[in-house]
Order: sequence, then C-alpha cells, then structure tokens
Amino acid sequence: MDLLERAIDLTGRLVAFDTESSKSNLPLIDFVAEYLSAQDIPFIRALNAYGDKAAIFATIGPQISGGVLLSGHTDVVPVDGQDWKTNPFSMVRDQSRLWGRGVVDMKAFGAVCLAMIPHFKTAKLSRPIHVLLSYDEETTCRGPLDVIHRMGVDLPKPAAVIVGEPTSMQVADAHKSVSTHITRVTGFEIHSANLHRGVSAVHIACQLVVELERIGAQLRLLGDPSGRFDPPWSSVHVGMIQGGTARNIVARDCAFHWEARGLPGLAPTYVADQLAHYAQSLHGQIFQHFPQTGIETILENEVPGLRPEIGSLAESLALRAARRNATIAVPYATEAGHFQLAGAPTVVCGPGSIEQAHQPNEFIDISQLSACIDFMQRLTEELSGN
Repeated sequence: MDLLERAIDLTGRLVAFDTESSKSNLPLIDFVAEYLSAQDIPFIRALNAYGDKAAIFATIGPQISGGVLLSGHTDVVPVDGQDWKTNPFSMVRDQSRLWGRGVVDMKAFGAVCLAMIPHFKTAKLSRPIHVLLSYDEETTCRGPLDVIHRMGVDLPKPAAVIVGEPTSMQVADAHKSVSTHITRVTGFEIHSANLHRGVSAVHIACQLVVELERIGAQLRLLGDPSGRFDPPWSSVHVGMIQGGTARNIVARDCAFHWEARGLPGLAPTYVADQLAHYAQSLHGQIFQHFPQTGIETILENEVPGLRPEIGSLAESLALRAARRNATIAVPYATEAGHFQLAGAPTVVCGPGSIEQAHQPNEFIDISQLSACIDFMQRLTEELSGN
C-alpha cells in the first residue's frame, strides 16, 4: 500500500470514531496507541482531569529537543441538525474526494502523520518528528496544554511546531485571538407598573449589549493595519441572551454570551476592560440604591492569537516544505498561540479548505492529501540532513 492509499485508509478509520467534542475520544486514542505500538514508536498519553479524554504524543527519531512537532486534534463539531446525505461517521470516497465528519477538520492531517511514520523511521532523522493528537480544539483549544507544559521538562521541546488545520497547504503565520464571556445582570424584581422602583436586568443587559456594539464599531474603524485579515478588524459578537420571567415583571436576571476576536497586537482583555468600565458607570447611576443588584462578567475561555515571527524556523521550514514564497493569515483560531506562548515558533499548515469545515457533507480533495504527503516528505529531508 503506497503512502496515499495508507493515508486514505487511516482517514476512514479515524472518521469512524464519533469524537464530537461532547464525547470521549478514548476509543480513537486507543486505536492510535495500538498503531504506534505496532510501529515500535514510543508515546505517552495525557488524560484530562475527568479521565474521559486524552492527548497522545509520539516521537519518531532521536529523543532530543530541537525537532518539529506536528499537531492536530481528534474532536469534531456536532452533526445534529445538519442535512447529511451519508452517514457522517462512515467515510465515503469517490474519484476525487473523501466525505465524512472531520475529514478536513482535521482527521486527514492526523491520518497523513500516522501514514508517514514508516517513512519517518527509515529516514535516519538527525532531529525528531513529534506527533501530537489532542482534544477539545473545537470548544476550548486547551486539549494540548498538559503536553505543552511538559515540553522541556519530561518531554522533548520542539524547535518548531506545525499545526495542521486546513489551509489548502498554504503556510499561515497569524490568526486572531478569541475570548468568550458570559455577562450576568442581577436586577430588582417588581411589578412593571412600578418599574421606577425596580431595576430591570433585561434593560441593563440591553444597554451593555449596545455598549459592546459601540466597542465593536470602534474596533472596526481601527481596521487591520497589516491588511492581511478577513474581516479586516477585531470583532465583537453577542450570540445568546436570556432573561426575565414575564412581560409585566421587571426582570431580576438576565445573561448574555459574547465573544471578542482580536487581531494580533490587541490586548486580550481590551474589550472586557472597556465593558467593565461602562458597567462601573452603571453601578454609580443605577445600582447604588439596590445593594443586591449588579453586573458580573466571567471569562469562559481564552485562545491566544498567533503573531507573525518572520524568519522563524517554523516559518522557513514550512515554506520550503510547502514550496511557497509567502505566508497568509487565517480568520479562525487554533492551538498555535498556546505553542507560541510556550516559546515554540509555530505556523499553521494543513490539507483541505476551511470552507468545508463544520459543514454538512464535509469533504476534502484527495489531491490535498497528496500535497500534504509531499510536504511531509520534504520536511523529512530537511530533518534528516539529506
């Protein structure tokens, strides 16, 4: 079986595991562990706090620092409510494409990494290639953190990281940060005929949402000085709001969920700090006479952005392996920022188009798997000194 057919076969095997983020990925990790054991590749598992999910980290080549880490995730987004023409967890192949949940985001990349292992083994690597398959990328991007924290301690620290999210095999050196929040307003409940004697949590929440809209409009005016992002600005979005009990009751409770997506260089707390400043002014105007009322904003999750590192080892290796002359920026977030914060130069480069991710009838062109294999072969040459 040649490399492409092995990668296609492994893609189908990985797709067959239903690893929606709300579910355990352990059956898939067990499969990968058996595959690595059969190849006599050393690996470690890193279980999450609940013991229902794990990342797996394998090293091919010398057990030293200074190699390249290939990072992918095993979880996929839900299929509920989507109009699938086939079983999403049974990969379908036609002459030019593979179809199934996760083929592009991003089980094909993991499959290529696994398919390449026999090639990596025979290449006489002078620097190691590490493979990391993690979890919860679709929800928090925190699945690799336990492994990242061990790099340079009891695991080799890579000199470069390549995250295999779909970029059509272009090399991305930048993406936005994402912070997700929930803001809760506690008002003073009373009959709506006497609303002047109460505090409506719904009304206050709406004022806060309008303030977030103002902050977002301000960021839009600032734009993207680099000219690389689409949309070309940092953004603010309110996705859900819920509050109140009846039309004629001044609402005691209201909460809304929101996010900020920041260009590289925007302080991660900028939007939350701006909202907190506005909320404090409301405390002085409205809440001071109602001691049991107030506004609370909770940070649910923060995914750091990826900033360009011109001339880094990750960039130069990936550009040569991809045979590209320039990098791109991508609009979505990945775990790449976590690796960069840990001191490892990182880029994003993987097979398939992000336009197919999260869609019903998700697919990847087989030609993209071929391009990824070519990339891996050239990367192997770089690391074996040939």
